[in-house]
Amino acid sequence: MTEVSTARRSRITPEREAELYEAVLELLREVGYDALTMDAVAARTRSSKATLYRQWGGKAELVAKAVRHTKPGGLGFDEIDTGSLKGDLHALTMRSDDCTMEQNSALMRGLAMAVHGNPDLLRAFRAHLIEPETAEFRRVVQRAVDRGEVRPDNPAIEFMIHMMLGAFAARTMIDELPPTQAFLLSYIDAVVLPALGVAHD
Repeated sequence: MTEVSTARRSRITPEREAELYEAVLELLREVGYDALTMDAVAARTRSSKATLYRQWGGKAELVAKAVRHTKPGGLGFDEIDTGSLKGDLHALTMRSDDCTMEQNSALMRGLAMAVHGNPDLLRAFRAHLIEPETAEFRRVVQRAVDRGEVRPDNPAIEFMIHMMLGAFAARTMIDELPPTQAFLLSYIDAVVLPALGVAHD
């Protein structure tokens, strides 16, 4: 067991892992999840398919980890504590520029469709994206509760992740425009903060 763990760690450096994840996202944008194969990833990254399976187990895990890895600063929540909920949410939003948001929005639309027909992808997304991000948003809001900004019994707390992801997705569906920093900052001020009972200027 120790030999396997050591081999797994020694085969792929963090730099190589980042290259692999970027290649996976490029392929996803080109062909979509269903047409993406481990053979294609191996060819694009000059890796052996055996190495990919040994490291990630399968396509769903590889894709979910690639998406998680390329979020700006990881999830970035730990490094942000501005002293106010508005400041924290604005700082998180400013971590992605408009171009990156547009690329991520297109990618997530495609993956959202794929999730419905792929239980493995849904499980991987829950484990590596949805659950960690939900927990991080809860921590950000809990800090606001501890500071006295948000009442602990505010029912909107449970819908924080829904509000944030909803804005990202609905921008394209309703307005036929990509999400932008300006749109998300306005949305936070007009919708999220009032729902949480936070006054803003």
